[in-house]
Formats: sequence, C-alpha cells, structure tokens
Amino acid sequence: MKNIVYFDLETQRSAQEVGGWNHIDRLGMSVGVTYSTSRGGYTIYGEAQVNDLIDELQRADLVVGFNHVRFDYRVLEGYSIFDFSQVPSLDMLIEVDRILGHRLKLDSITQATFGCEKTAEGLQAIEWYKQGKLTEIAEYCLFDVKLTKLVHEYGVAYGHLYYLSRFGKKLKVEVEW
Repeated sequence: MKNIVYFDLETQRSAQEVGGWNHIDRLGMSVGVTYSTSRGGYTIYGEAQVNDLIDELQRADLVVGFNHVRFDYRVLEGYSIFDFSQVPSLDMLIEVDRILGHRLKLDSITQATFGCEKTAEGLQAIEWYKQGKLTEIAEYCLFDVKLTKLVHEYGVAYGHLYYLSRFGKKLKVEVEW
C-alpha cells in the first residue's frame, strides 16, 4: 500500500521577526502534524521531535500539503541538511497556481468545496506559541492537515475542486492528482 503523508507545520516566529521571507529557515517549528495512510492516523510533533518528523517525510511514498514545498520544507531546512526536493511531493497550492495562474488560500477551496473553513491562521499560531499554548497550535495544525487530506482526496475522486473567487463567486478548477 502506498504511504501518502499529509503534512503541515506552524512556526515560532513571523517572517518580519527573522528579517523577511528570504530567511524562512529561521522561523523555527512550533508544531508539525502528519497523517499517514499506512499508519491510518495523525502524529503531532513538537520542536524536540523535528528529526522524527523529517524521518517520516523522507520515508513517505508521497507527501501532500498546501504550500509545503515553498514554506514548510524551508522551515525544516533550519534543522537539517537534507535536500527536501528529493521527497516525492504534491503541493496543491503549486498545482492550482499552475492551472489558474494565481495563488489560492486553502480556506478558499475548503469553503467552496466543503462549506467549512480553517479554525485560525498562521499569525494566530505564532501568538499562541509566544503564550505557550501548544495544545491550541496542535489542534489548529491537526485541522489544517485534515482539510488538506479532504481536499486531496476530493480532487483525486472527482478530478476537480471548487474555490471562491476574490468576489465570493464559487468557481471550479480541474485537477489531475
């Protein structure tokens, strides 16, 4: 059975705090979450377990995420010399951007496709980290992984996703996952 690992992480610091987006590797991971199809469950990783998270990603047959290639992997580069471009990855943001010619938020897709939205945003997670609220970050990150998994599975099953335009109109995008 193919092991698909759905993945997301949250950071300790904002881009502004580390000198801009050219220093994503300095953001620091607060919490990372995976869902493994071979394991059939979620795993929550704190910063102390970042090497275990990297090991899981390296062993995956496919890592699926939303902006994980350009963001999450770059955060993990702050902890490892591993070349994450070697990991078989499906970054749904990159794929949708390639098709539409513009970026979408995960929320835009989940609202239009499932009628649900994310529970928070990355900047809120950074505030929670500063307040020591790791449980809240884990719950938020876990829900994002669940949404990522649902979006991917829907795209695989139906060959399309829905999203909301900037004007709130529900539109359809064809995908081949």
